[in-house]
Amino acid sequence: GKTAQLVALIKTLGVSDSDLSTVGYTVGPVYSPGGDSITAYRASEQLLVKWHNVDTVGKTIDAIVREGGATNLSVSFTLNDPKPAQAEARSLAIGDAHSKAQAMASAAGVRLGQVLLISDLGARIPMPVAYAGAAVAAPTQIPVGQLDVQVSVEVDYAIA
Repeated sequence: GKTAQLVALIKTLGVSDSDLSTVGYTVGPVYSPGGDSITAYRASEQLLVKWHNVDTVGKTIDAIVREGGATNLSVSFTLNDPKPAQAEARSLAIGDAHSKAQAMASAAGVRLGQVLLISDLGARIPMPVAYAGAAVAAPTQIPVGQLDVQVSVEVDYAIA
């Protein structure tokens, strides 16, 4: 059916099996105009496609809609490997915590001592999301912008 054609098209676009998966499948009744009887059943399948080239994501969406028959698409961006960016952000956050603690200690007339405890309160990457509908007249433009990696740390210092 349509899903098989769509999956075949997605694979011809260079998507590997490990980057293509079904994340939802629903079947529901279609009622007559009066709502008193079921005239058919409609099946809907949601596919998750991981696309690694942000430069061609617009063309890919166009192909999936025009040639593949997909009716509803959403696009989100994330980092393939967030760990290096999170490590850098963590280092910057600890440096920032030290600067602030130093300023607070100076203002209070005390000396900043050694670090007693460092807590990682978590990291997150907000994902900007773009949506594409089924009717595509002009080539789809998906500006990527930048992803911000956010970490929270808590550093406890001794004071003297």
